[in-house]
Amino acid sequence: MPKSRLHGLAAAGQSIWSDELSREMIDGGELERRISEDAVSGVTSNPTIFAGAITKGAAYDRPLQELAKSGHTAEEIVVKLMTADIADACDVLRSTWEWSEGGDGFVSVEVSPLVAHETDATVAEAREWVKRIDRPNLLVKVPATAAGVEAIRRLTAEGISINVTLVFSLPRYAQVMEAYQKGLAEYAEAGGKLKLINSVGSFFVSRVDTEVDKRLEGVEGGERLMGKIAIAQARVAYGMFLERFRTPEWMALERKGGRVQRPLWASTSTKNPAYPDVMYVEKLVAPHTINTMPLATMDAFQDHGTPLAQPFGEGDVAEAQADLDRLAEIGIDLDDVSQVLEDQGVDKFAKSWHELLADVEGERAAAAS
Repeated sequence: MPKSRLHGLAAAGQSIWSDELSREMIDGGELERRISEDAVSGVTSNPTIFAGAITKGAAYDRPLQELAKSGHTAEEIVVKLMTADIADACDVLRSTWEWSEGGDGFVSVEVSPLVAHETDATVAEAREWVKRIDRPNLLVKVPATAAGVEAIRRLTAEGISINVTLVFSLPRYAQVMEAYQKGLAEYAEAGGKLKLINSVGSFFVSRVDTEVDKRLEGVEGGERLMGKIAIAQARVAYGMFLERFRTPEWMALERKGGRVQRPLWASTSTKNPAYPDVMYVEKLVAPHTINTMPLATMDAFQDHGTPLAQPFGEGDVAEAQADLDRLAEIGIDLDDVSQVLEDQGVDKFAKSWHELLADVEGERAAAAS
């Protein structure tokens, strides 16, 4: 028997990643404890996560003041604080990366949301993060905007491992997988070692229900689809993943050491209090996937999640597609939903970034005076 409910998910072939990171988690030993007790095998971060960590805790006060007195700008201070956290987290997870032979144990850092619609700037910033962190178990997060898709191909072709974030639609997910495969093929042609490259496609979940449910209100028959579309779309995405990474073209890359780009379920905390708080965990168990959870969601699943939750199968994928078809039949445009959510996601991260810089600037000015 698995030692915990989350270990049961790991036994089913799903990796558990933390959707939170802070200096307190690293220095206080919580990250190591989560690895042992909660089967955590990776960490993700984003501008909102860092904004919360840096501005709300006291753990950053001393290094922030020291950097301020050394004459660093607010942005330089933020980057240095983020670099230290990401590098140290990579070191904590290094043993996981080693025993999994490079298949897990990753920590993700995101490029600035201010360059989300600029391919060249995204590529340049991703390269800088690789230089700063200098760890083999780093993933650079690139948003799945139109500009980001091309950046994914180019960065993969350079041998940089990418966490593709803010994936909200099935058509965009198809583009993301294609960009990864094309980049990997280019890297192989250049003589690169494909086994050293890893990638995940972060498909956002709960936010889809939040937006779709709002549009379903008052629509005849809409109540039957409330709370179902996010899971349905994720399951169909998993079916696309299985199809993409079984093609002859992919198998040729796999023989050269290529690794599949695993689906990652992001935004898996339940936003609607009327829904079960672990529904986006229990209903999305599948081999070769990742569920990145806030700590509160981990704790909730450990407390009352279904023991030995069963993976969904091909029949569930077919039923999920039927739900998406019914949504279209009653007039809800899922492509429009996805574009709204992508725009909101980029804007939210940009807002968090600006707020973080403003807060650090205030502390920097006070410390330097």
